[in-house]
Amino acid sequence: MAVDKTPVLKRCKALGISPAVLGYSKETNRKGNGNPRKKVSEYGMQLKEKQKLKFIYGVLEKQFHHYYEMAIKEEGVAGENLIKILESRLDSVVFRMGLAVTRREARQLVGHGHYTVNGKRVDIPSYRVKAGDVIALSEKSKKSPKFAQIAEATDGRLIPVWLDMNKEAQSATVTRLPQRDELDYEIQEQLVIELYSK
Repeated sequence: MAVDKTPVLKRCKALGISPAVLGYSKETNRKGNGNPRKKVSEYGMQLKEKQKLKFIYGVLEKQFHHYYEMAIKEEGVAGENLIKILESRLDSVVFRMGLAVTRREARQLVGHGHYTVNGKRVDIPSYRVKAGDVIALSEKSKKSPKFAQIAEATDGRLIPVWLDMNKEAQSATVTRLPQRDELDYEIQEQLVIELYSK
């Protein structure tokens, strides 16, 4: 399995996204290098938007292209469909629930089988949740001091409106799929669709 070992803060600065989107509170104080007034080509802008989405959700090229193919087959706007697919991944939902400090940690904890979907243990980070699904921390994991630390670290995190969170039970119900305007980062997803449709 491929592992992305790119330094998070360095990559965030290069892509122009806030580290908070990935769950990191640090800000980088490095000065940008290169000429900021250099004109970026249309392809360059499209590529940057694609790299942004891939980096935020921790998805590699093959899987990301598969998501694009799914998005164009679904009804509605392809760009919005792509965002819905990425946001409905189990690791992303776990991060949104505040049951993991960072997106990378969410992916790892899901892979270790700490969460259940509708009472069944799921250890696939790319598992897609649907409206009505109940995601919860497994009973065995609730006793772990690690999750008490995570709950403390993510105490002030805003839970999206499409998740009905029960903090005591450490579970949430997906009331509906997320909408494009509920994202906490800036993205021009139509550029990604244009890049792939060439």
